[in-house]
Amino acid sequence: MDVARRLAARVGSQLEDRGLRLVTAESCTGGGVAHVVTSVPGSSAWFDRGFVTYSDASKRELLGVSPDTLDRHGAVSEEVVRQMAEGALARSDARVSVAISGIAGPGGGTPAKPVGTVWLAWALAGQETRARCSHYAGDREMVRQQAVLAALQGILEAVG
Repeated sequence: MDVARRLAARVGSQLEDRGLRLVTAESCTGGGVAHVVTSVPGSSAWFDRGFVTYSDASKRELLGVSPDTLDRHGAVSEEVVRQMAEGALARSDARVSVAISGIAGPGGGTPAKPVGTVWLAWALAGQETRARCSHYAGDREMVRQQAVLAALQGILEAVG
């Protein structure tokens, strides 16, 4: 079992012990967190659904991200991932969410937001949403893999 599956199994165990369900809202990882989570046997007991919102339009339509927030801050920002995480909670039966938006590369980076910049947010019903920016090295797949691991680790920290 690889590192991501081991982390996902730990996430599932903690969520199930607490009677919580998870929803994901992913952009640059393209459903990678949902994929690894659903590879864990029994995940239907604690995983509700996943949103893959790659375009700005899908972030607005599926998660309720404000067009103004997208215009002012860009899709790869603290403000957007917070709204993604909160929107995913509001549009699911889950009480825990994780949201990810980043620049996996090889193109798309800017001096202000270089390739490897990834914003993550975790929301728990009734608590303040947490967000964090990370900068990952490597090619597109390495950035995506590191973001998935960070998302899972953040869930453990949030519900632990």
